[in-house]
Amino acid sequence: MNRYPLWKYLLIVALVAFSFIYAAPNLYAPDPAIQISGSSSAMVLDESVLDRARKALDEGDVANFGGEVTEKNALLRLKDREQQLRAKALIQQALGRDYVVALNLASTTPDWLADLGGNPMKLGLDLSGGIHFLMQVDTGTRIKQEMETRLDSLRTKLREDKIRYVGLVDFDENLQASIRFRDQENLDLAKAKVRSEFRDLSIVQLPPAQQSDDEFSLIVQLSEAAKEELIDSAVKQNLTSLKNRVNELGVSEPIVQRQGKDRIVVQLPGVQDTAEAKRIIDKTATLEFRLKSKDETGEVFSFKDNPARTAKLERRAIIGGQSVTGARAGFDENGRPAVHINLDSDGGAKMHAATSKNVKWPMAILFVENKSRIETRINADGEEEQVVRSEEEKSIISMPVIQSALGVQFQVTGLDSMNEAQELSLLLRAGALAAPMVIVEERTIGPSLGAENIELGITSVTVGMLLVLAFMLVYYKVFGLFANVALVMNLVILVAAMSMFGATLTLPGIAGIVLTVGMAVDANVLIFSRIKEELANGLPPQSAISSGYDRAFVSIFDANITTLIVALILFFIGSGPVQGFAVTLSIGIITSMFTAIMGTRAMVNLVYGRKARINKLWI
Repeated sequence: MNRYPLWKYLLIVALVAFSFIYAAPNLYAPDPAIQISGSSSAMVLDESVLDRARKALDEGDVANFGGEVTEKNALLRLKDREQQLRAKALIQQALGRDYVVALNLASTTPDWLADLGGNPMKLGLDLSGGIHFLMQVDTGTRIKQEMETRLDSLRTKLREDKIRYVGLVDFDENLQASIRFRDQENLDLAKAKVRSEFRDLSIVQLPPAQQSDDEFSLIVQLSEAAKEELIDSAVKQNLTSLKNRVNELGVSEPIVQRQGKDRIVVQLPGVQDTAEAKRIIDKTATLEFRLKSKDETGEVFSFKDNPARTAKLERRAIIGGQSVTGARAGFDENGRPAVHINLDSDGGAKMHAATSKNVKWPMAILFVENKSRIETRINADGEEEQVVRSEEEKSIISMPVIQSALGVQFQVTGLDSMNEAQELSLLLRAGALAAPMVIVEERTIGPSLGAENIELGITSVTVGMLLVLAFMLVYYKVFGLFANVALVMNLVILVAAMSMFGATLTLPGIAGIVLTVGMAVDANVLIFSRIKEELANGLPPQSAISSGYDRAFVSIFDANITTLIVALILFFIGSGPVQGFAVTLSIGIITSMFTAIMGTRAMVNLVYGRKARINKLWI
């Protein structure tokens, strides 16, 4: 009656052994480390880079050990986590801007476990911390870009209406532009045109002392309302793009949110490759498609793979990265790395119109990258302030001859490697940034509730679990021992499952584990209470055991299914910590059902199932 076939025992033993193996990596705390990679994914690192980094740390008295080098990155382990930021600064200064230096945690999992695919569970920012980026949006560059677009339209209108102007003066530090006219009549006509058709531009009134110097000049700038709307739109678009990029990286429970007027906070818990994350998040890259110039008015650009080689291109691009709706890395017909691109309908129409008129003429594909930096300057009040300076670099990655009219689908070749193709496709898929950004702050995040609170929380959980184990042992005797063993099995299987699935453990996740423990015990309490009732009703022990498990199963199953439904709802409509709680609870419900029912039943059957006669159950 109460016997399991051999295969069920073997299945349980195998599952528990498997779980112990994949839960074991969580016993090995990672080492603080510094990770170095190239600013471009095509760069290959060697031992010399590691030697330079190690020398910088030695000169700065930062204890380090265990250097590792691969083609993509180098890793130096540190003995003290408090020295990570200082170590990063020393290495960055020694290597320069050609390398990305990032904080990381290096695994200490034994090789034999790692070879089996064992990895420790990721911990959220509120438990072990993670990487925190504070990004400054370069709104000045975005305003200047918008001003250039508006001025192009204004000049076109002036020409159409035969309003004669002499030339355009470059932008000043206040992002104001000046257009000179031949006489007062043309100036007045231009002012009227601006007021009637360019409501987002405001006319700047110069002080009387300066008016004589620019007698027939029209000075315009974006209106304050237009600036505010533009900044808000740029930050929101950058926020969306960053979220897409973080999702492409596969980071669990990231935080990407706006801070103030023009800053964005990015927090990445449990990140394994922070250098890659930093390169993708910090980088602004897109494409431009331009025809080769047919006269001397074009702009000169260098080729990416050979800066000495140049080509003169049309000043206006056919389309830019904003028209790209999809991109994936692959290979061309010759087996070389390529990015297969899809355009929106407007971009496809522009591409078709331009290429259909220029068959057998070269079209260049420009790789556009914005590199930003922070500078300190003295403002008009004599106070120091930080400003973002952006440098736009454009280089030709390929210049094929147009063989036929292109549409919404085509491919980009001329890339150095598959890594570069994958990186470019990721950036294009995530969406172009509306404005360049620079990381103004990078730091590790400590536990959000404080180390002391976390220690007290872990202590309280440990004490609570020990009390539960003691109660079950005292109240249910031998059967309580079965429940306690199943409870430990449940925790091991739960940790192993979360480690294998790459789930991130947070404080709400720990609450989910505690709730799971309670539910597992609750299931055993229902079963054991039912067995006691059947014994009181006069059933023999073997029948009481069988009836107790069979009749309690329906109640346990219903309770767990309803809880699982709630957990799934929390996962799909929640975010961040709520999702962490839901994931832990969902996995815990499944594991507790297995251990509380099948696990304890196996132990009961093993002890009592082979006895022909039982005088008394110790329950």
